[in-house]
Amino acid sequence: MGNSFRVDRVGMEINREVNEILQKKVRDLRVQNVTITDVQMLGDLSAAKVFYTIHSTLASDNQTAQTGLDTAIGTI
Repeated sequence: MGNSFRVDRVGMEINREVNEILQKKVRDLRVQNVTITDVQMLGDLSAAKVFYTIHSTLASDNQTAQTGLDTAIGTI
């Protein structure tokens, strides 16, 4: 049970950090409307799955944002 709290805290910290990196360090216009919504961590903290949303209803904007995130993965 104690490990679950740690996993949740690390996930929240990753969420905060990635949002901050996207806002302040990634200069790619394709990710300007991306917001990180959730981070799911493995129990041993070895990997995380990051979920995001974009502020657009166009399917082409979703693909554009994904391409921008793929390009910025090294920075993130």
